[in-house]
Amino acid sequence: MSRHQSVSHSKRESLIEAVMRASRENSTTAVFFHTFMAEQVGLGATESKTLYLLGARGPMTAGEIARETGLTTPSVTSLIDRLESKGFVRRVRDSHDRRRVIVEQRPERLAELNNLFGSLADEFGDIVDAYSDDQLAAIADYLTRSSERSREIVARLQKRKQDAPEAEGNR
Repeated sequence: MSRHQSVSHSKRESLIEAVMRASRENSTTAVFFHTFMAEQVGLGATESKTLYLLGARGPMTAGEIARETGLTTPSVTSLIDRLESKGFVRRVRDSHDRRRVIVEQRPERLAELNNLFGSLADEFGDIVDAYSDDQLAAIADYLTRSSERSREIVARLQKRKQDAPEAEGNR
């Protein structure tokens, strides 16, 4: 390997390490940030993020929420109960299958939350404005792919956890 390749490889390793370190820092800060912001309207971070999922994906069943969040079914039931008691969601019967219950947002109650988070978008505008279109595309790609990978890992770990009791029973 030439000196140039070695230096280039070392620079890439350093950049990858910097991205991974920044990702962990961003994730940690985001958890604390979203927890604090959610508390301003009487919600926990999981409640707030579940409302985001419902807003982004539309009405969902409890099972779909469990798959998306990685929470157990009993935890999701408690989560929905809390959100319903605070007026953020409602349970409705599926019009095609009355046995199926759909959880949907109550837009009239979400205004306070939307105002709180919506006003923060401007706070980050100067950061985003500093990047070229190509850089923004790369950042968006990384974040999108990282989120997808995280969902895949959660799904795999959920499956492993579900399969574990069966494996234990076969011993």
